[in-house]
Amino acid sequence: MAAAWPELEAAARERRRELALPGAAVAERVAAGGGRLPAALLALPLLQSLELSGCAALRELGPGLAAALPALHTLVLRGNALGPAGLGAGLGGPLPALRLLDLSGNGLEALPAALGGAAEPAGAPEGAPAGAPAFPQLRSLNLSGNRLRELGPGLARAAPQLQALLLSGNRLRALPGGLLPPAAGPGGPFPLLSRLEAADNELTELGADIAALPALKSLDVANNRLQELPAALADCPRLKEANFRGNQLKDKRLEKMVNGCQTKAILEYLRAGGRGKGKPEGTREEARKKKREKQQKKDGGDGEQNELEEASKLLVKVLHVSENAAPLVVKASPGVQDVRPFIVCCVLKGVNLQPGNALKRFLSAQTKLHEDICEKRTAATIATHDLQLIKGPLTYDVQPPDELKIVPLGRKEIKAKDLLRQLQLEAEEQRKQKKRQNVSGLHKYLQLLDGKDNYPCLVDAEGIVISFPPITNSEKTKIRKDTRDLFLEVTSDTSLQICKDVMDTLILKIAELNRFTMENKEDLGSDNESDALCGPVNLNPGQSIQPTNFPLVVEQVRVVDTDGNLKVLYPSKTDLTTVSSLLTVIR
Repeated sequence: MAAAWPELEAAARERRRELALPGAAVAERVAAGGGRLPAALLALPLLQSLELSGCAALRELGPGLAAALPALHTLVLRGNALGPAGLGAGLGGPLPALRLLDLSGNGLEALPAALGGAAEPAGAPEGAPAGAPAFPQLRSLNLSGNRLRELGPGLARAAPQLQALLLSGNRLRALPGGLLPPAAGPGGPFPLLSRLEAADNELTELGADIAALPALKSLDVANNRLQELPAALADCPRLKEANFRGNQLKDKRLEKMVNGCQTKAILEYLRAGGRGKGKPEGTREEARKKKREKQQKKDGGDGEQNELEEASKLLVKVLHVSENAAPLVVKASPGVQDVRPFIVCCVLKGVNLQPGNALKRFLSAQTKLHEDICEKRTAATIATHDLQLIKGPLTYDVQPPDELKIVPLGRKEIKAKDLLRQLQLEAEEQRKQKKRQNVSGLHKYLQLLDGKDNYPCLVDAEGIVISFPPITNSEKTKIRKDTRDLFLEVTSDTSLQICKDVMDTLILKIAELNRFTMENKEDLGSDNESDALCGPVNLNPGQSIQPTNFPLVVEQVRVVDTDGNLKVLYPSKTDLTTVSSLLTVIR
């Protein structure tokens, strides 16, 4: 007898557009069904977003998935046991609306045919017009944490509109390698690809054809085996962020720059001839001399230029626990292990949110981080608080939905279960009023708590809930224009490393916004203090009152268990390394 799937029955009955199946909760039923998705899933043609992650029993999608779900725009299958063959049957037809595909952590050794793997069908699977791409709208593809050794040119044909390609944690040896086809039309291969991540692979070659990616803005090849960087990197017209740390570069000056300088300086060095490829030192010195002479004529001397370069650096100073007279501590209760086990926190001092639209920019930047690196909050959730309104020590705990009470941003005190019910009703009303098939804003994240007997929360010393991830912060610690010191919190049910990576990026963004404020002087306006449901307020570009090179101060925060044993310390010596090419950290 086939296992019952009440989740699918409810989705069909309610004509849902979004469905998230928690992997641990459905693993037994998936195993009973032969390790594939249930056939009842194919009877949900309105489905636009599907997630099934963390299910070790899921080995194949089963036939006909693409044909049955033509409206699907988001497909998250992270941390399962899918292989190329298991994916092939489900992705064997075109998915014309798909925009996000996450196949990370599946142990893939090769791409499925539909994504340009072996025996790929020239970009047009069964059911698609001849020559048509299988995924014409795909914008983000996450293949991190697999076992891929190479990528074929078929991916460029299958997903020509790709904007983000995440390949970290594989076994790739060359980049771009075979990723770029010899000919790819007038716009070239991947004309929109702006983000390429391939950290923690086995790369020994970064090819000069990387410059064939005209829209590339962010490149991460940290922790590989690269000995040289191609001068062609300087020809990438939009490259703004690059991480080359953790490689054994022959050019020791370049290696030092990689560990401490911004991307712009590294690219200028490569452009001047210092590329670690045996170019004579005299040639490099001559290029540097000409550059100095040119700058002297323009600015009146090296001294002034050096001051400008120094002033433009993004600086952060770490205050260690041992140097802090009253360090903040977070105590994690055992109950969070089964709900949302990972949390990383720190204190950031020296922000300035008063000038002009600084607070609005802060909020919008955080929203962007939630959409991007936090993967729509499915990977992690950020929360930011006004440090002056927090009374420590803090406790990271769980409470039943009918007992957890919070004053959400912009609302009155309410129980968690009632808040979720209220938000669900608002979501339906919003959908009707705007005549849309999907909900937006905070309402998109309600499903992340489906099936939870307890909800996670961060509680202060007075027993007041200041954060309810991944849903909202408390009005009690809300960030305002006069906020100067922040308490930052990142939580995840996926991994501790994701929390750290998100926190690294968050601190970098705040530092960038601080500099932006100094370089774009604005009046002390009075923008509205928009509420930021979901814990975090987005980063402000207006955050520095001192000179541009005055560092923000990051205070370490310890997370301990109930016995006081250390679980996490952030930032540790190894943290903030992923953004070190853009951020100078004073330890």
